[in-house]
Order: sequence, then C-alpha cells, then structure tokens
Amino acid sequence: MSFQVPHHDGSALYVPLAPSLGAAVPVRLRVPHAFGSVERVFVRSLRDAEPHYDEAVLLGTEGAWDWWEASVLLVNPVTRYRFLFEVAGVGGSSWHWLNAEGFFHRDTPDVHDFQLVSHEPAPTWARSGVIYQIFPDRFGRSSSAAAREVPDWAVPCEWGTPVQPTGPDTPYQFYGGDLDGITERLDHIQSLGATVVYLTPFFPARSNHRYDASTFTRVDPLLGGDKALIRLVEAAHARGLKVIGDLTTNHTGDAHEWFRTASSDPASEEAGFYYFSEDGSEYASWFGVPSLPKLNWLSPALRERFVSGPASVVARFLHAPFNLDGWRIDVANMTGRHGDVDLNRSVASAVRSTMRSVNPDTLLLAESTNDAAQDFDGDTWHGAMTYSNFTRPLWQWLAGSTADQVNFFGTPLPGPNRIPAEQFVELHSVFAAAFPWQVRTQNMIALNTHDTARASTVMVPGGQLIGLGILFSMPGIPTLFAGDEFGLEGVNGEDSRTPMPWDALSAEHQDLYDAVAHLGRLRREVPALVEGGLRWVYARGDLLVYVREHAAASVLVVASRSGFDGVKVPLDLLGVPLDGQATDLWSTGSVSAEWTADSVAFRGDGLGVGLWQLPGVAIPSA
Repeated sequence: MSFQVPHHDGSALYVPLAPSLGAAVPVRLRVPHAFGSVERVFVRSLRDAEPHYDEAVLLGTEGAWDWWEASVLLVNPVTRYRFLFEVAGVGGSSWHWLNAEGFFHRDTPDVHDFQLVSHEPAPTWARSGVIYQIFPDRFGRSSSAAAREVPDWAVPCEWGTPVQPTGPDTPYQFYGGDLDGITERLDHIQSLGATVVYLTPFFPARSNHRYDASTFTRVDPLLGGDKALIRLVEAAHARGLKVIGDLTTNHTGDAHEWFRTASSDPASEEAGFYYFSEDGSEYASWFGVPSLPKLNWLSPALRERFVSGPASVVARFLHAPFNLDGWRIDVANMTGRHGDVDLNRSVASAVRSTMRSVNPDTLLLAESTNDAAQDFDGDTWHGAMTYSNFTRPLWQWLAGSTADQVNFFGTPLPGPNRIPAEQFVELHSVFAAAFPWQVRTQNMIALNTHDTARASTVMVPGGQLIGLGILFSMPGIPTLFAGDEFGLEGVNGEDSRTPMPWDALSAEHQDLYDAVAHLGRLRREVPALVEGGLRWVYARGDLLVYVREHAAASVLVVASRSGFDGVKVPLDLLGVPLDGQATDLWSTGSVSAEWTADSVAFRGDGLGVGLWQLPGVAIPSA
C-alpha cells in the first residue's frame, strides 16, 4: 500500500472557505514529487447531477510537494467532486482519479466523491468536544436513592452484584443509580477532559435501560425526577460542560400512555400513532419485540405532539428549566421507515428544525450502527453514532485471544477476525469516504458503547491504551462510555453496563485514567487533533502511521499492536521540514522514533502508541 500519492481532504488546508450555496469554493490538492510528473489537474463536480470539469492551476511548491488549486461552484446544497490527473509517462500520458476513498487508476462511482455541504455545521462546542456517555442506573447512587421504593418490574441488586449478560433478569436488574449520583461525580468527568455528558434515557419506563418509555412528559422519579435533571444540567453548565439526552423517535414502550390509549380505543387519535393490524390484535414493533411498539410518522397528530412547536417532546427539555444542550436519537436509521413507507429524512428535518428554533446552539446526533452515510449529508442529523468506519475495524486490528467470546455487532461471527493494518486503513477509508468531511468531524467515534462489548475484553492485553491513542487522534468526536477510564470489561452491551467501581479502584485503573485525562487535555490544546486533516503515511501488518495536518502544527501518530522491526519513513512523506526532533506529546508502550536529516525510523518491541507534534503545513502563495 503506497501513500506517495496526491492528497486532498475537507480540512481548512484544502478547503479554505466555509461552503455556502452559490459560492465558488477553492479546493486545493497536494502532490508529492515522488508520485511522478503531473501535467494537468481537473476537478470534476456535479451540478444538478451533471459532471462539470474545471482545470486547476499550480500554486507552487513547498518542500517535496506541489500544490494545485481549482474552484468548485456550489450549485447544490451537497456538491460532489473529485480530481482527475494527467500524468506523464513512457509512451504517453495516463489518467488517474482521486476521491474521498483514495487514489485510483480507474474511474470511480460518485458515492465516494468528496462532498461540500452548505448546511450549517454542528455547534463548535460539539465538534471540538469529548463525549462521556452514562447509563444512569449504573453510574452513581446518591444518598436519596435508598429511600425510593423499588418498582414492581425490577430485580433489585447491590452495587457489587454481577451483571447478567443474558437471561430473563438482564433488562430488569436494578442498581438504583440516579441523576444526583452523576452530579456528585461531575468533577471526575471533567478531569478526564470530557466536555459533553450524554445520558441514556431518563424517562419513566419498565426496564433498566429505559428505551421503553412510558411517558415523555417527565423525568423518571427513580432517577430523582425533574428537579434532579435540572440540578444536573445547572451543575454541568457551571463547570462549562454540556448535557445531551437520549430520545426514541422510532418507538415507545408498551406501557406508554399513548400506546395504552391506542390499545384500548381504536378510534382514538393515539391509535394512529402506531401500526396496528386491521383487527387491532397485532402491531409493529422494534425487531418484533412487543414491549417496543413502533411509531407511525404518517400521523400528523404524532408529529404535533412529538416534534412540532415549543410544547413538543423534542422542545420541552431544551427549554428552561431543563436546558438540555441536545439529543441523541436512538435507532434513528429505523425512524419513519416501515415497509414501503420512508419518512426518515422528513422526521429528521422536523426534529432539526424544532431544535434550531428553540436553541440553534443545540446538537443532534443519531444512532445508525451500520453503514450510516446515506442518511448523513449535513441537513438533518448533525452526526452519527456509528461503528463501521472506526470501531469495527479497530476491534479487528487489535483483536485478542478472547475476542471470539464477544458479540461482534450482532453478526453470527464468533467475534472479530484479526486484520492487518492495511485492511484497517482500507475499511476506515471506504466507510468514512461516503460522509461529507463536515459530518465526519461531527460523528461520534468510540472504542465501545453501552450497546457493545467492552474494548478491554475484545482487544489484546494493553490494546485499550493503543485504541485510546487512536481514538483521541482521529477525526470525529471521541466518545467514552463510563468505565472506559477504568478498563471495565463486558462480552456484550448488557454485560458492559457494569456499575462504576468507585470503591474498588486499583493502580491498573489509574493507568488508564491518566491516559484518558492526558489525551483529553491534548484534544483541548492541540488544534490539529480537532481541525486537522488526515493523511495516511504507513500501514503494514502490526503498524499504523498517520498525520493530522494543520497550518499551525501537525501531529504524527504511530500505533503498534506488537513488536516490529525498524521501519524507516522519508521525511518528504511527512510533508513538513524538520529542524531537529519533533515534540513528544504522549506515548505509551515501546514505540520510539529516531530522527535524521532525511528520514525517521520507528522501532518497537511490543504494543505502543506515540503522538509527536510536527511543524505546521505551509501553503505556497498563488
């Protein structure tokens, strides 16, 4: 796999102006001298779906790279484009293509073209943030929790009772964590560098996960009720933290007040909120689970109550006194889709519109666990909670001997198959390419979540540290699931929802905590880790090398899953001149770098990851 090829991405180095509809946007291209003699470059853009070609001009040379620039006219809110090269060679010229997936010697489909979007981006606080996800029942218990009566559906558990990964009690094990228990630990969350607290559902329900809401009008009294959420958000805001909630637009619980009315009165308005059979004896539900009846978004009354206006479910908790900063939408990919009905984009647009009208500085994230890009072009959901472009390939590259014991994202496979670094880059590139760069930087990226096995169970011993270094240095919003900082384990999503071991922390827990805290600080202080582009430098077997490029300073990342012989990379490939050694930002394990006048040699005798700060990338004047 050669990386001595032309490069472009959506970062400010290559797209220096914020795209706006009708504007001519400059797009830059960088070509290494080692690639060959480029005679002409064209940018091919789609205007109302018809290809249009504009010739690029040579801006000049910086180091061992030539810079070219062309212009793309944004005729449409989402404008696709790619580059076409004429390269001199023996016997005549040859033609090649560059799109968001990579460099090709053949024509490519439009789906992986670069994309410029004129839709407003997610709030700056989100794109530069770190998310900390909390499953409220398992994070912390305040002193008030003991006085609350255990509900009839619950299987009461002590804080140290083992979680059951499967079985009839799994959704009903009740540990009694509450919102005040989270408020009491906000200093811990902030110390990790997290800036956003993401709460899984807080509505009343008949399960510990609360995705089967029985109402959307109030906060579950078992969590402390409305006042506890108000206290949590106020305390978080006082620390500069944001708080987002979790909303199920695809379904309710079968105990929901709407569904109970619908079931008892077929003539009711609420009956139109769901998909009932003609005789009313059956109804559609999420994956056939009867406790999760599916919402029918053909109903105007449902839209009115759930989405439209200041009194809607979407708006209610964004207003004072709650003042949430946004929503994560559960199974958003299924919302509004049922058989021949597809209202997904319509519902998403309505949710976004209401949120914008209440508070334009709110964040809208959406779960779409598989290939999510088709639903994310910037005008509906801000970003995706997805796994295909990051979590899945990372698990496969760092898979350990116990990986065959975990649930691999619902597939029938016995855990992730182990892949080399080349395939990690290939998988990441092909799944990430279909997102506009703007959306890609707004996607949640995670080692694991409350719906997956824990990375510490999947990966080779020590692999979670390597994964953390990669997580915090890739485009997207790094997302931690509570307990990642302590190396908690789990073979599936339910098993991963372990109560936080506040009273049983060891030195090993501290090592991971320190790493997360340091990496969280780097995300705040090093612009390249948030705003920089992404260019691969080396990928083979056990070793990954890439650069987050930025005008102020770039960051070189080297990650190894095992020992490797010395690998030498020419400094020309790093793309910047170096005067002496680069600055060490953070490292763990055995990876080291030795710098010479024209190359850098990486060595390692085991797992390791290192981040080095390099000089910024200079762009020649036109």
